[in-house]
Order: sequence, then C-alpha cells, then structure tokens
Amino acid sequence: MYRSLKEAALDLEKHKELIRIKTELDPNLEMAEVHRRIFDAKGPALLFENVKGSNFPALSNLYGTIDRTRFLFRDTLAKVQKIIELKIDPMLALKKPGKYWRSGFTALTALPQKAWSKPIKYGQTSIDKLPLIKSWPMDGGAFVTLPQVFSMAPGDKNIMRSNLGMYRIQLSGNQYELNKELGLHYQLHRGIGVHHSMYNNSPDPFKVSVFVGGPPSHAFSAIMPLPEGLSELTFAGLLNGRRFRYFWENGFVLSADADFVITGTVVKNKKMPEGPFGDHLGYYSLEHDFPVMEVDKVYHRKDAIWHFSVVGRPPAEDSSFGYLIHELVKDLTPQEFPGLKDLHAVDAAGVHPLLLAVGSERYMPFRERKPEEILTIANRILGTGQTSLAKFLVIAAQEDDPNLDSHDIGNFFRHVLERIDWRRDLHFQTKTTIDTLDYSGNGWNEGSKVIMACCGPKLRNLSTTLPDNFSLPDGFSEPKIALPGILAIKTRAYSDQKTAETEAKKLEEQIRNYDLKEIAMILLVDDSEFTAFNLNNFVWVTFTRANPSHDIYGVGSFTEFKHWGCTGPLIIDARVKPHHAPALEVDKKIKEKVDKLFAKGGELEKWG
Repeated sequence: MYRSLKEAALDLEKHKELIRIKTELDPNLEMAEVHRRIFDAKGPALLFENVKGSNFPALSNLYGTIDRTRFLFRDTLAKVQKIIELKIDPMLALKKPGKYWRSGFTALTALPQKAWSKPIKYGQTSIDKLPLIKSWPMDGGAFVTLPQVFSMAPGDKNIMRSNLGMYRIQLSGNQYELNKELGLHYQLHRGIGVHHSMYNNSPDPFKVSVFVGGPPSHAFSAIMPLPEGLSELTFAGLLNGRRFRYFWENGFVLSADADFVITGTVVKNKKMPEGPFGDHLGYYSLEHDFPVMEVDKVYHRKDAIWHFSVVGRPPAEDSSFGYLIHELVKDLTPQEFPGLKDLHAVDAAGVHPLLLAVGSERYMPFRERKPEEILTIANRILGTGQTSLAKFLVIAAQEDDPNLDSHDIGNFFRHVLERIDWRRDLHFQTKTTIDTLDYSGNGWNEGSKVIMACCGPKLRNLSTTLPDNFSLPDGFSEPKIALPGILAIKTRAYSDQKTAETEAKKLEEQIRNYDLKEIAMILLVDDSEFTAFNLNNFVWVTFTRANPSHDIYGVGSFTEFKHWGCTGPLIIDARVKPHHAPALEVDKKIKEKVDKLFAKGGELEKWG
C-alpha cells in the first residue's frame, strides 16, 4: 500500500530497484535516451533529480521489468484477480466459497473515498515549469506519457460512473499557446469521447482533470480494460490496497494523492493539430486534428515527482502493463471467448498488428479435419473490444498439440506453418478499420485483416536451408532464413502498388522452378539480415509493415468464388511503403552527449 509516488520510489530504492541521477539532464530528448538505455539493460527505476528548466524531479522506468511491476503490487495482485473473476461470474462465490469469501469485503474497502486531507493543494504552478519531456526528434512537442484523464457525463456527480483513461496529452509545440492550451488525443468512441459527444448536446462546460503520478496503481488503472460496471477508481484502490481519495474543487474532480493535477475545459467544437508522436508500434503517429483543452489550474503536492515513460518500438516499459493485464484476466478468456484456450497480443509486433490464438476444434468423425470451430472463435475475437483492432490473427487448434502455447512465438509459428494449407486457410476482411496508430493501410484508420487458421496433421517439414543452385531474379538478393520455413529476401525500395504486384509476379515465376515445399512463407523486406537477426525483428518488420489485402501474394495464387489462396509459399511484402509513418530513430548528437554518462567515470558507467 502506497500513499504517494514518493513512497513507492523510496520503497524501490530501499530494495535496490531505483537509482538517483544527479547530473542535470535536458527533458528535450536527453532524459528519454537515458531511459531507453537503462530499460534495454533491464536496469532500475530512474529518479532524475536535476531536470533542466524545472524544479520538479522526474521518475521513469518504474514498471521497467516484470519483476519490479509485480513487486509494486505484491500484496494485492491475487486479491484483485479474484474480484475480477467474481465480476465476470458472480456464481463463483457459491461454487467456490472458500476461495472467494473475503472478496466482497475487499471490494467494499476499495470504494473511492472523499478526501479530508488534500496534499495535491499544496501549491500551484504552470505548464512551462513542468518537466517537458520530449522523447523523439520528430515529436511535435512535449507530452504527458502516463496521464490519467478524468471525465464525467454532463450533470453526473456519481464518481462511480466516471471515466479514467490514459489518453496522451500534448503540453507544448504545434499551435498550442503554452500554459493555456493542451492537445488531447482520443477518439469519440472511447470513454472520454462518449462524454465529449454528450457535452456537444449539453449547455454545460466539459470540465476535465489530468492526474499525473500518485500511487503506481493509479496509472495502471487508467489503461486496464475493465469489466462493465467496474470503476477505474475502484480498481486503483483494489490494486493499491488503499481507497482512491478525491474531492471536488471549482467543479473539477481532483485526485488528492496525485503529484500533479491539470484542470481545464475541453472546447466542444474545436480541434487543432496534435502530434507527431513516437508511438508504441515503433513509428511516429502523424499529425492529426484532435480536441483542445483550455487550462484552468496546475496543482502539485509538496514532494511532487513528475511520472513519465518513454514510448517506442516494443518491448518498452509499457510492455509490463500488457503482462500484468494478461496475468489478471487470463482465467477469464474462455468466458469472454467460448472455446478460446490461449490468446497473445504480440508486444514485439506492436500489440494490435498480430494476435496469436489457440482454440478448440473438436473432431468431426468421417469428415476432413479442417478449421471450423476456430474460425467462429476468430470472428468473435475480431468483433470484440480491443481485439477487434487486430490485423493478422493466427489461430491453431489445441487438439493438434495440447501443450501449444501462443506465448512461445517461435514454436507457435513452427506448429502453424507445418500444418497450414494456403489454398484453404486464409480468410480476409477488406476495407475495414485497423488501429489508428497503424499506417500500413490504405488510409488513416483504414486497412484490412486476415485470419490464418490451421487445423489437422502436418503437411510439411520446415527447412532452414535453401535448395542447391537457388537463385533470385534481378532486384532480389540476400536470402536469409528468419525462422524454420520462413525466408526473408531483400528487395529494392517500394515504389507503388502496381510495381509491387509486378515484382511479386516476377519472383513467383522464378522460384516456382525450385522445390520449396519446406518453405511456407517468403518475406519481401528492405533489410533481410535485420529481419532474420532475431524473433522480435521478424514480427516487427513483417506485421507492422504489411496490409493483408494489398501486400499478400503467393506462389500459384488463385481466386475461387471470391476465396483467395495459393498452392506454394505465401509471400508477404513487408517493405516500408511511401505512405507509412517514419520509423523512430535516435538523434545522433543526443546519443553522443548521453554516451558520456555511460562512459568510464560517468554517473551511469555501471550500465554502459
């Protein structure tokens, strides 16, 4: 149980899970570069004590390892898991009373509580005096990267019907007037967006509060996908083992235990350019129009610490959030998706681009064993909540291997590629929505999806070598085996769709002369050595850069009654396209400057 972010930081320091950085560092790129290096080294949480341009210290990498994340919530995880289970299926309390009898008392003690003590009202400041963290060179300005954005419907005073979400906040840059305006990145179908739509039809001002810091559970609660009717504030109290404390001030709700609270009013019919922003797919999300908030006040507590993270190509600090969410809800998957045994949103692929799943496919006597039930499961996955954003969904039947684990990515692909029949097992959805942050489609938030479903006996043994005298046509070079049965080929830079189709046809005509029955998948990439270097590179390149309807080809391809398939290896064009967002790259001068901190004699030499 933590009463503040400072208590959590001191607890980590006591257990040698936090270090203090005394060197003055610029929040403009330098602090983010330090964070990334310490995260990559699986290092401790970081307390930046000397932030250039601000009197407030800043904390990052709090959730930088799974072990540290579990440590922060060590006393409450099991209790919270039971509460979530009961929320989904209340009958569990009758079926297993010995396991759940304490859960009702736990839930009651976690209800939000009006605060008598109000540490957040210690002082007021302005946006320009905060640590204005900019993480990547092309970012549009400074952002709050772990905000807890609080809103309520017009006229509603019931705190249990509030919404607390993590929607990124742009503090500076673009056309925003510093200290007076902020950018809010959210869509109208999300929690706060629903409130926004309601306020558009209401005379009431749309008042919003942005909490930063507070006990670690508060930030996590803002991103947790909760069962209907379970308040984020209640969840924050459950996970912390201490009730969420709040109070009203001038029509705004303030978190009493936050380190900072920014209050303001969202202008109902006003939008301004927000972004670019280095995002969790490993690319920039580009500049688009989003709602604007006019700043009212910026509150802070006496010992305020600015809590931030650095978003970028996964795995990153927010990967621990995904892990913890999985731990809390894994037992509920069969209830949400009947027949589904295992589901993995692949973090290294940016989460939404690639889902791996294991489902039940019960044997039908006297019939060919083929995907049937798992297709029903797959369609339900693509029609439900956050999983509807998936672009590639690969699903296999548990009956073919009872020990199949979607989190063992290499073995999962081996299992699937040994069995999948490209003539039958591809199912496309075209002209549909994909993740807003995914620019691989044919328009913003527009693209396609594909289900790859496999069921049945092995059809091939996967090769890690190429046939003797294997050669490629002009423009194709450096073939590399990325995984057994998966061949990455370097190809000239992508120009346009028509040329890409011609290139794929040229490759198909050449390689159909070879015996490639042990190669199941061919990737066309900009750098085959990079793609094949490790598993993370393979999934990142392949599934973030391809739009299924446009970028999938195949040897011996055909269309039969609107069903597309191929008789030979599947070909995926995973090159960078002209319409893609730029990939994230570190500023060389910043890198050289930060190098000194990690060099011999530098403050962070140990982590160099």
